[in-house]
Amino acid sequence: MLNSRMRFIILFGLMAVAAGCGSDNKEMAKGGGGRPKDIKAEGYVLTPASFQQDYLASGTLLPNEEIEIHPEMTGRVTKIHFKEGSFIKKGQLLISLYDADILAQIQKLKKQKALQQKLQERQKELLSIGGISQQDFESTETTIATLEADIATQEAQLRRTKILAPFDGVVGIRNISEGAVVSPTTTIALLKQVHPLKIDFTLPEQYYSYAKPGLEVTFKVAGIEGRHSGKISTIEPGADVTTRTIRVRAIVPNTDRSLVAGTFAEVTLPLQSSSQALLIPTQSVIPTTRDKKVVLVAKGKASLITVKLGMRSEDKVEVISGLKSGDTILTTGLMQVKEGMDVTITKTNG
Repeated sequence: MLNSRMRFIILFGLMAVAAGCGSDNKEMAKGGGGRPKDIKAEGYVLTPASFQQDYLASGTLLPNEEIEIHPEMTGRVTKIHFKEGSFIKKGQLLISLYDADILAQIQKLKKQKALQQKLQERQKELLSIGGISQQDFESTETTIATLEADIATQEAQLRRTKILAPFDGVVGIRNISEGAVVSPTTTIALLKQVHPLKIDFTLPEQYYSYAKPGLEVTFKVAGIEGRHSGKISTIEPGADVTTRTIRVRAIVPNTDRSLVAGTFAEVTLPLQSSSQALLIPTQSVIPTTRDKKVVLVAKGKASLITVKLGMRSEDKVEVISGLKSGDTILTTGLMQVKEGMDVTITKTNG
């Protein structure tokens, strides 16, 4: 038999164990199986704001006009009238070719014409008194007309010895020197019109309806601070059958010549805009297999609300339905929150 001291120790131990179990049961009942009944998280208050959806396209800056300067005939260069890299006005003389033989031929033909005109004057007097036949007089008229045609041909050849600028632009590096013999296949230099410039870019076919003549687009180029703008001038009437893209061209002012033709440009095309859009952070959206949800907090309680989303930016998305201005949603603690849970907002977007 156990003495009284041993019985007391065993009884005290059993009472301690029972008390501990009772305490655990109370804690489980109070905490719902160990899970918290409330949560502290950050919130976001919805307010109407301006929102613009854009499409980023890759583009290339091009000269508004560009040609290779070639002579129209074979000849020797007698004078170069332009300086490399300089601005050239339309009609400005660029190159002169040897023309002394053509000038001599024109002078000879004009002398012959003058003699025939004097002969015609004498024949006209003789014809009036019957001194010559009508046939002789008409023969002289034909000779004068032929000489005039020959003079016009030589004058046209003379004009071909002068190479003129067809438009305003900047002339590039020349490939010939004075005294060189050139032909129609010789490239003398490049002439580019750098103000304005053109910018060509492509759009996926689904964005065709957004590109309209006169619409302003913006772009940026490497090495130049800030953004530049231009207006769409031309849209290709059909899509490329291979890439399913549409070519678009915009005109870009370049008065200071800071933009360089041939460079790459990142073009921004505006698609849709709204001045009263409801925007929420993208991290506040809970994707499900069927729809998108957010956690709405009202009167300190959490509710899972299904929303319909619209336009997106890098960090925000437009809410089309499901929320209204002034609503508060959670941006943190989304994985721990449950329907009906008490929520304490620790911080909002202000």
